[in-house]
Amino acid sequence: MKAIVRVALKKTVLDPQGRTISAALNSQGYAAVRDVRQGKYFEIDLADGLDRAAAGAQVHKIASDVLANPVIEEFAVEIRD
Repeated sequence: MKAIVRVALKKTVLDPQGRTISAALNSQGYAAVRDVRQGKYFEIDLADGLDRAAAGAQVHKIASDVLANPVIEEFAVEIRD
């Protein structure tokens, strides 16, 4: 089983790296790009035999305690077989 965790700055938090990427894309002729928000992506391999509910709860705790700063970031957890 594998867990996918995506972490990004909350919409209310300024994303200077995303703005830099957006400006670079615009300067390269990608005028349709209005905004970019960047984030982090984690793949976590989980031990065999763990049920989906337990895996989801454990990875959610890992994300909130270790992978994301809950003051400025939000995250999403996906469990895959």
